[in-house]
Amino acid sequence: MRISLGIGLALTLGVAPLAAQNEDLGDPLSDGGAVETAFEETAEQEDGGGLTGSTTDESDWEDLGIAIPAFATDNDVSTPANANGTGALGREIARVITANLRNNGLFEPTGPDSLPSPDFPQITDPSWSSWTGRGAEMLVHGYVRARADNRLVVGCYLYDVILKDELIREGWVVRPADWRRAAHKCSDLIYARLTGEDPFFDSRIAYIAETGPKDNRVKRLAVMDSDGANHRFLTLGSATALTPRYSPDYSKIMYLSYVDGNPRIYVYDIGSGKQTLVTENRNPTLAPRWSPDGQSILYSMAVGGNTDIYRVSVNGGRSTRLTDTPGIDIGGSYSPDGRRIVFESDRSGSQQCYIMNADGSNQRRITFFGGRCATPEWSPRGDQIAFTRIAGDFNVAVMTPSGGNLRVLTNGWQDEAPTWAPNGRIVQFFRTTRNSGRSSLWQVDLTGRNERRLPTPVDASDPAWGPIRP
Repeated sequence: MRISLGIGLALTLGVAPLAAQNEDLGDPLSDGGAVETAFEETAEQEDGGGLTGSTTDESDWEDLGIAIPAFATDNDVSTPANANGTGALGREIARVITANLRNNGLFEPTGPDSLPSPDFPQITDPSWSSWTGRGAEMLVHGYVRARADNRLVVGCYLYDVILKDELIREGWVVRPADWRRAAHKCSDLIYARLTGEDPFFDSRIAYIAETGPKDNRVKRLAVMDSDGANHRFLTLGSATALTPRYSPDYSKIMYLSYVDGNPRIYVYDIGSGKQTLVTENRNPTLAPRWSPDGQSILYSMAVGGNTDIYRVSVNGGRSTRLTDTPGIDIGGSYSPDGRRIVFESDRSGSQQCYIMNADGSNQRRITFFGGRCATPEWSPRGDQIAFTRIAGDFNVAVMTPSGGNLRVLTNGWQDEAPTWAPNGRIVQFFRTTRNSGRSSLWQVDLTGRNERRLPTPVDASDPAWGPIRP
């Protein structure tokens, strides 16, 4: 499918409502379907690199002047997405893109509220002199047009102002309710083109929403976009929900639920709304995690005073025990290739991080830097492991899979449970405020300098960053 103005890519983002089929499920989660693409590459796209290829220096990006004026429209008409018209919606889209790039910490973009709005014909024929006069090095142009079938066409262009050259363009056809996805897709386009890295804005976050007094917290499963928008509660809170995780293909969410004191591992199917019980037992159960192929689940279970790591098929059935050492073995995060597992154990006398092969063989300690190591999570890139470092306070840190190159990224009182962005560049975690019991979600990049809080309607813990949405 081709859309006007020479856009090289058309994406159809359909969203089918899900039916809640479990008595503890709250509002059904509506989410997007498959993305259909058809594109033609330009010479600038074929090299696949960013400003300095795959090993870009952040100093190349931080001072880059990026202008993001309001997206134009050829016919300002009211839509279900914005009663004020496609022109107003174009400004909102530009605001979302500006916030995405600014909050990422790499760029200092100037948004639509500080810039003149281009006319529709200028989208493909920028007024170069007006932008060079403002010190812009990069320019994001775009448009919004309402179609006869009530869907929206959103086009996105990235220009190099200095070279007076178009770098990349894409377009999306979306339902009005999904206009923010088009904004995130445009943000991903810009980020990937300028940095040479994989994108992450068009993704979602699952977490545990907490309400009530400290000694009687209600914990519900909730989801939201990567920027905190489109928030939904998935469970009602009659049963405690813990430690959610998206499946590698984004089709499911796994979480731990305690009903009548008995732990159960559930898998919620995003496409159908069906919730499946994977395993249930009377023994304390902790930290379920997906295998990279989505076919099995790791979890920890305490039996007779000894806690070990087990593997079970996503369809349920008999579990296989992977550890058998006196003490507490918890967690289990696969390497991206599925060959190794990182976990925490106190078998040495203190809480430390270990690595073993996927079948449980060759278990070995990797942390010897002082303090304790908990909640390890392997990076999607495979090059680093994020974890909670406990050395007085709780802080988020990263290390190589061998346990080297320790870097502490946060400096809070109690920062824990890191989870990676899909591109392995940003770490999300939850922070508990001293003497209050109040918790919230935060993000920090690998420099440790760009830290920000994510908005949630209630207290939040146990975040899980999902993959890029299909």
